Amino acid sequence: MKKTQNMERNLTMVMDFYELTMSNGYYLDQDTDTRVVFDVFYRKNPDNGGFAIFTGLEQIVEYVQNLHFDDADIAYLKSQNLFSEEFLKYLRAFQFTGDIYAFPEGTIMYPNEPCLTVVAPLIDAQLIETAILLQINHQSLIATKTRRIVSAADGRAVSDFGARRAHNMDAAIYGARAAYIGGAGSTATVLSGQMFGMPVSGTMAHSFVMFYQDEFEAFKKYAETYPDATVLLVDTYDVLRSGIPNAIRVAREILEPMGKRLKGIRIDSGDLAYLTKKARKLLDKAGLEDCKIIISNSLDEFTITSILNQGGCVDSFGVGERLITARSEPVFGAVYKIAAVEEEPGHFVPRIKISENIEKITNPGLKKVYRIVNEEGRAIADMLAKADEEVDMSRPFRYVDPVQPWKNRYFENCKAIELQQQIMKDGRLVYELPSLDEIASYVKRQLSEEIWEEEQRFEYPHLHYLDMTPDYYEMKMQLLNDLSMKESL
Repeated sequence: MKKTQNMERNLTMVMDFYELTMSNGYYLDQDTDTRVVFDVFYRKNPDNGGFAIFTGLEQIVEYVQNLHFDDADIAYLKSQNLFSEEFLKYLRAFQFTGDIYAFPEGTIMYPNEPCLTVVAPLIDAQLIETAILLQINHQSLIATKTRRIVSAADGRAVSDFGARRAHNMDAAIYGARAAYIGGAGSTATVLSGQMFGMPVSGTMAHSFVMFYQDEFEAFKKYAETYPDATVLLVDTYDVLRSGIPNAIRVAREILEPMGKRLKGIRIDSGDLAYLTKKARKLLDKAGLEDCKIIISNSLDEFTITSILNQGGCVDSFGVGERLITARSEPVFGAVYKIAAVEEEPGHFVPRIKISENIEKITNPGLKKVYRIVNEEGRAIADMLAKADEEVDMSRPFRYVDPVQPWKNRYFENCKAIELQQQIMKDGRLVYELPSLDEIASYVKRQLSEEIWEEEQRFEYPHLHYLDMTPDYYEMKMQLLNDLSMKESL
């Protein structure tokens, strides 16, 4: 059986307290069977980018499947002196019985579209809010940041070095998973490798060199121990006057007599553009043209771009704190909002949240999300439709741009691909979760074949439109008009 953290602990109580107080109220009001629709979406791409990557679905499924309140949980809740005995008895036997729909993990996504939808009894939907959001918010953030870093590396390998700067153990473990989905080739976090089957990488720290005092002696011992994978950290004392010369000496005196080659050197400080250029010349002059140069030290997409633009000779990047914490913008901002209530069997009545901030007005109702692709397979827009309406792209299809609704616009010679798939039905998994490698490959395929390069720029990317069918737009406007009329009375 695959190792997971849920085998070690019950994570059910990872929820906000209000989810329990509200659920207790619903229970006492006999609203446990009313089905509702909740959508997960976010409002803004991190780092002002052009897209985000939907990540964390596997852990959401894992949480929901293991959701149960044990004796210790019930005892703790009872000690709060807020919850009825009937409600606590209800929780003791609780199992999630709802449906979950979601984008396949790794899907490129955009603001204001539901990447995940819960259709479930009211309490079922309420209790899983925090767990869903924390997985999506964290892993989507790290995957998206990693993709930016990988893009900046321009085909060079990127490894996650971030565990020691992550916000806690879970952040390191699942951050490494998300980084791999975003395009990192390996991680230094061993448990992530064990849990998820990811490649792990790592060689030495400065302490290894400092322990032996003599740099050459330290390098020699490492090479003798790992002759097939010798990568030497050359910046403990002086990169150009000590580190590189000692690395070359080890290559000649220790490895070559064994029929082995020096695999690489790593530089972790200093002017990385300047040092890598100098290091490349020294290594090549010594006949070590195949020796790779790896760099680390507070790298992100902007420092990597700058180093490469300055002619830095780099084969691989080890990226730590600015990847694992998404330091430039460490909050993703996905939210969980009610969209509809089942007032009669099979009939869901839309709900909408209005706000003086226009961007916080929600998209109501039970809906479908489509990706509109042209004849070349490029995504030209996403589109919201009512759940029960037909979207026929065999002829020109009229749509509404909600920013400019007065314009008469049509999709022609396009396909509409429904993005959400059913993941769970009546609390049971009905979807085959892909492997981590399959998710990572899916991300790469979308970005190379489907998503425009213009949307992948770091700065001022092209805006991907979220359009609406005329029926959906009219339904939303009618709700807003109705609410406005009520307020005016």
